[in-house]
Amino acid sequence: APSPTTAVPYMSVKCIDVRKNHHKTKWLMPWGPNHCKKLKDFDEAVSRQIEANDIVFAVHIPLPSKEMSPWFQFMLFIMQLDIAFKMDNDLKENAEITLDVSLAYRDDMFDDWEEIAHAIEIRKLKCTFGSPKTVESEGRHYDCDFLPFMEIGSVAHKYYLINIRLPVNDRKGINVGIGEIKDIRLVGIHQNGGFTKVWFAMKTFLTPSILIIMVWYWRRITLMTRAPVLLEKVIFALGISMTFINIPVEWFSIGFDWTWMLLFGDIRQGIFYAMLLSFWIIFCGEHMMDQNERNRLSGYWKQVGPIAVGSFCLFIFDMCERGVQLKNPFYSIWTTEVGTELAMAFIIVAGICLCLYFLFLCFMVFQVFRNISGKQSSLPAMSKARRLHYEGLIFRFKFLMLITLACAAMTVIFFIVSQVTEGHWKWGDITIQVNSAFFTGIYGMWNLYVFALMFLYAPSHKNYGEDQSNGDLGVNSGEELQLTTTITHVDGPTEVYKLARKEAQE
Repeated sequence: APSPTTAVPYMSVKCIDVRKNHHKTKWLMPWGPNHCKKLKDFDEAVSRQIEANDIVFAVHIPLPSKEMSPWFQFMLFIMQLDIAFKMDNDLKENAEITLDVSLAYRDDMFDDWEEIAHAIEIRKLKCTFGSPKTVESEGRHYDCDFLPFMEIGSVAHKYYLINIRLPVNDRKGINVGIGEIKDIRLVGIHQNGGFTKVWFAMKTFLTPSILIIMVWYWRRITLMTRAPVLLEKVIFALGISMTFINIPVEWFSIGFDWTWMLLFGDIRQGIFYAMLLSFWIIFCGEHMMDQNERNRLSGYWKQVGPIAVGSFCLFIFDMCERGVQLKNPFYSIWTTEVGTELAMAFIIVAGICLCLYFLFLCFMVFQVFRNISGKQSSLPAMSKARRLHYEGLIFRFKFLMLITLACAAMTVIFFIVSQVTEGHWKWGDITIQVNSAFFTGIYGMWNLYVFALMFLYAPSHKNYGEDQSNGDLGVNSGEELQLTTTITHVDGPTEVYKLARKEAQE
């Protein structure tokens, strides 16, 4: 697949708007048949006695002779200001810039522009100046951080227009002490159409395959004479959450202007993450031989509780960012100091919790391995057929545990890297290039893992009873009982599960 996203740089055009009631009259186009009257620079504005309030920075998306497409899925815009140093108009410390921004769309080059959103936003300027602030340095530019500007969750129209004003009011101190702004640049980031098609194709192909294995798996469980055990219920719940992610509702975003798709995608992924992390804890716990009363969800509240709390915190954080953007696409939680600190705290705490969770999971896997290895000492006393059967099961179980650890590690890495990539425009220096193989690979890995779990952990209909076990070496009935299910019904859960559970009951 092509790389997931493309970044396109845009340079704003300085338009003159001398009409009163600016916004109610017209939109200013940077180029084309009805383009605005332009300024080369602010020196020209001074010589022509044009006020700052009459200058509009106009950006047309996309560039000339191109069109936007619903396949692009979303648009994220970052702003960069070119600010020059002047002795009589220096940049104040902790300066804030007030932007009067409007966004419009049209689907034909000759239609009128329709407004999508209008907002007055404040952004903090974080700039450094490399040279000493002397007369000789006048005209040199500050080095300023990127500013989060706008995010839209769908690209339903062909053409977009952004008009930005910098209203100046000396009495109220609006846009005073922000230095001499020379230009406004925007970087537009959108998903690649080619990557979107590969992603949709994967979802469309994987949805029926997981659905089929789920139906088969649950049918195998209902054929049993006993009720499903906790592990079987949790595997089925994991299958449901995977299907929830797989269902390709994104196809509708090609025909409908659904701006909430980004938020919906985050919620789906969050539910799957929470389910996956809870499943790994329960999966290891159910194979421990530690005298605890298992097979009840209430026995895992200490481990599953923090996962639920963490997921809820991340959901609230997401609602504060993407939830508000449904109404105002120019809003960003990163614009205020409190918001930035909260957002960073959420992501850092989530990262630390994930790393601690992974270490705890490694510890549980180590304990399970040690217990299973101890149990292997009773294998030589069994009949040949039964011994080979159990050796195969133990090998399969160990292999699945190692795959679980590998998936856990990859998931933790994916979560941290995706947060950093999403935030690197907002934080400044950190840049990580994530290619499409990583996204499609992790997504495919989750599906294969869930598929394999349901396939390997479906209850067996085969019976390794006394006729086999008492053959070769004449194992007595006590040894036979020790390795059969701890549940009173004959058709218990999987053999390895039985093997592990027996010790706990003893």
